[in-house]
Amino acid sequence: MKLSVVIVSYNVCYFLEQTLLSVRAAAAVLGEPVEVFVVDNNSADDSVAMVRARFPEVILLENKDNPGFAKANNQALRLATGQYQLLLNPDTLIEEATFRRCCDFMDAHPRCGGLGVQMLDGQGQFLPESKRGLPTPAVAFYKVFGLAALLPRSRTFGRYHLGFLDKNQAHEIEVLSGAFMLLRQAALAEVGLLDEDYFMYGEDIDLSYCLTRGGWQNWYFPGVRILHYKGESTKRTSANYVLVFYRAMVIFARKHFASSHASVVSLLINFAIWLRAGLALGQRLATWATPVLLDIGLLYAGMYALKEYWETYQKSGTLPYPPQYMLVAVPLYIGAWLTTTWLSGGYDRPVRPSRVVRGVAVGTILISAVSNFFDSWRFSKALIVLGGGWAVAALLGRRLLGHWLRHGHLRLSEAHPKTLAIVGSAAESQRVRQLLAQAQVVATVVGYITPTALAPAGRPPADYLGTVAELPTLLRLYGLTELIFCGQDMPAGEIIDLMARLPARPPVAYKILPAGSRYIIGSSHKDAPGDYYTLDRSWQLSRPAQRRNKRVLDLLACAVILVLSPVLIWGQRRPGGLLRHVGQVLRGRRSWVGLRYLPEAKRYPAVLSPADVVPTGVPLTEAARHRLERHYAQDYEPGLDLATLWRGWRALGGSR
Repeated sequence: MKLSVVIVSYNVCYFLEQTLLSVRAAAAVLGEPVEVFVVDNNSADDSVAMVRARFPEVILLENKDNPGFAKANNQALRLATGQYQLLLNPDTLIEEATFRRCCDFMDAHPRCGGLGVQMLDGQGQFLPESKRGLPTPAVAFYKVFGLAALLPRSRTFGRYHLGFLDKNQAHEIEVLSGAFMLLRQAALAEVGLLDEDYFMYGEDIDLSYCLTRGGWQNWYFPGVRILHYKGESTKRTSANYVLVFYRAMVIFARKHFASSHASVVSLLINFAIWLRAGLALGQRLATWATPVLLDIGLLYAGMYALKEYWETYQKSGTLPYPPQYMLVAVPLYIGAWLTTTWLSGGYDRPVRPSRVVRGVAVGTILISAVSNFFDSWRFSKALIVLGGGWAVAALLGRRLLGHWLRHGHLRLSEAHPKTLAIVGSAAESQRVRQLLAQAQVVATVVGYITPTALAPAGRPPADYLGTVAELPTLLRLYGLTELIFCGQDMPAGEIIDLMARLPARPPVAYKILPAGSRYIIGSSHKDAPGDYYTLDRSWQLSRPAQRRNKRVLDLLACAVILVLSPVLIWGQRRPGGLLRHVGQVLRGRRSWVGLRYLPEAKRYPAVLSPADVVPTGVPLTEAARHRLERHYAQDYEPGLDLATLWRGWRALGGSR
């Protein structure tokens, strides 16, 4: 066996499909035996079913839990028989010549134990982690405190990403990236497999260092380019990412450096963990809280101005409003207005003025109704009504101003209207249009561009724009903001080459429809996670407003069930499960009503399915249950949950 390919997958079915298609094409070009392993770490999507259906040649290993990246890779490496063994991320796209060129390089460099290649992000921009240096105490210090980012080309401070080395020339380097790590089996036999003390991150650095300590070489090879949909900055806003990544660095320091150095590095990195975790949490909190704090400030200032005006010009009598009006009553008013606005969808994107108006109106009615029950807190009804009017004006005004500053227009429902073209044949262009329509993607499809240098024979169709050679001109002419490449009509190498060569300005988002796939995938830039268009995204159940409504309904149902539990428990088929399910729903681990039979059920775990309460005299087939759940997800509304709870109340503790 010339080559073994190992891919560890976790909930990335849409990217994994594209990766495996490109691996299949690259194996055909290599012309020598290739074995492909996919290790699934208990994905909640339909990754396993997709691999079985579309890639029967793949050796599939299914884990019933998530043991981590290192352990999962080692599972396959212990079975692999290839002379060379490739660790490949599931969110990559490789050129057709990748395996042949890499194996040729390894054949020509017999002391090369590990090989990395030039990685590009979803926009075709070079990723600096394609070549890295060893994170010694000094290098770790420069990275943790930002000197590496400030002086990336310095031979002293830029060693983490070796920014001083030419990205277009082959270099012997210290650290390979686990996204594409081609290893010589003979080298692995000497130095060992991945260290399973690492759950995720750091294991590639550790193995790279073990290879060099064992007398082998690690090389960076720019003769091959791959796409790697990374979204690194998105992950770095997560405190969990910070903790896992920097703790991996602590493991590495303790394992490989002298004890004196290790203690210093451990102290430094532990300090960095808490610093970066605090910054990450602060960033996430600020991103979430800033709009709310701005709304609170605007509403409070407006209510103060209204109070002053009302006391001066309208209020009968001479006594001013008591201090508790501004200290207690107004904050409660603001809390009510913002809560009902949130429940109404006033904080969802895109912003719809009707949701804001509806939320404030409901809040105003609630405030007026509740204040009638408290004589000592019953202030002016006029101020409540005027406050509601100000709340509408302030909330909409703040959103209009922010939208105008970001997008240059005042149409709140239009954030970034897409103007896209399709690069592919006329037949694939029509398929793309159908998928976009099914996924309810709001975009103007200008037309399609043929992937060859020749125009269609005869009279060109009305939506034909030109050939791929004219792409730079067409981008400017039509003001395109997105291109969708059809993998059925274009080899991966050509797509990657176009992404790398097309001008970066004005910015254009690139997406790819793999051959035979129903996913259109891509990433807008290296600081954004991979995204995709698919029919599942059009489910009402997946929309933020409906997920929020569902959560509120779950919590209210928990309260009612707890109150009625002394009675309900006697009618349950499994009484012991009732309170356990209440606890799971309160913690957000389950919903009372949702999916149980579709592959997506792991993402929407539920106690009851609408398919459980259909009044039929015979059990439903699996296909029938799937159809019912898909209709439920596509057309979801809270009333469906209420009806299911009413019909299936005896199964709230679980069904037999």
